[in-house]
Amino acid sequence: MNRRTLLLAAGLSPLLAAPVRAQADLNPILDDARRLENLRAVAVWSAGREIAARGYHGFTPDSPTNIKSASKSIISALAGIAIDRGDLDGPDQPIAPILRDQLPDDPDPRLATVTLGHLLSMQAGLERQSGANYGAWVSSRNWVRAALAAPFTQDPGGRMQYSTASTHLVSAVLTRVTGRSTLDLARDWLGEVPGFAITGWERDPQGIYLGGNQMAMSTRSLLAFGAVYADGGRAGGRQVVPADWIAESWRSRTASIFSGQGYGYGWFIGQASGRPVRYGWGYGGQMIYVFPATGRQPAVAIAMTSDPDQPSARTGYRNDLHMLADRIVQTL
Repeated sequence: MNRRTLLLAAGLSPLLAAPVRAQADLNPILDDARRLENLRAVAVWSAGREIAARGYHGFTPDSPTNIKSASKSIISALAGIAIDRGDLDGPDQPIAPILRDQLPDDPDPRLATVTLGHLLSMQAGLERQSGANYGAWVSSRNWVRAALAAPFTQDPGGRMQYSTASTHLVSAVLTRVTGRSTLDLARDWLGEVPGFAITGWERDPQGIYLGGNQMAMSTRSLLAFGAVYADGGRAGGRQVVPADWIAESWRSRTASIFSGQGYGYGWFIGQASGRPVRYGWGYGGQMIYVFPATGRQPAVAIAMTSDPDQPSARTGYRNDLHMLADRIVQTL
């Protein structure tokens, strides 16, 4: 008998059997991933459904984890939805008029030229408030005002300067123009995505949710978000994230000075297994990979969560996760 006849004889249609075969093919790879001591969970989506999920070291795919800067991709999605709804004009909209009351007393003239797009692509030009500057920034009494008062180290639109303050300013802009918290917006605008849930999120002293850090989600929830992008912005039978915003977010505008990877609006841009990949990355190894459909290859989304208190870039662990995603996609 051929494969189709055997599947029908077993009571499985070839279409329904495909995820079963894929899961079986992935089992050896997911078994081997246990050697990664910091890994907490992996979940894989393709062809419209979750096809594999595995927890490690006492965690499950449903355990909440601080996804760190992987949440910057979610902030980008909220900005795109706000533009589509008419709450914001577009990525070229200056942010100074929206946050006028938070500007320093004698603002640098360049603040007037900083746009929403500059913040999302990490090209605001303001001194970055990540790395060595992060602790002092989040210890300030007003994170928005402190971010806007930071000195310019280059003109807006220049090279990438990775800064959580930039995406926090996006959160502040969204809060100001809608009159609602970004957590409320996420639960409303992304709430119809099956499996999507934010279980915790830090706020600044003024009550604004921290744009781009300190957000708790499960691996499955992060996968649900990635699946929306993998499926062209659709979920639950409707368009959740505008397809044109996804295309804009995935257009490389600059590149990381640390990794050389391209960067769009809240997404890194790269190649793996000979096909394009877009990914969000959070400290410790919180990853959401999206491999867009290409030719006969279906779209794939992969979520990974890890110990959020351990470094991942300089230790080589992030590269281990890249290789794990590469193996998964090659197998599929």
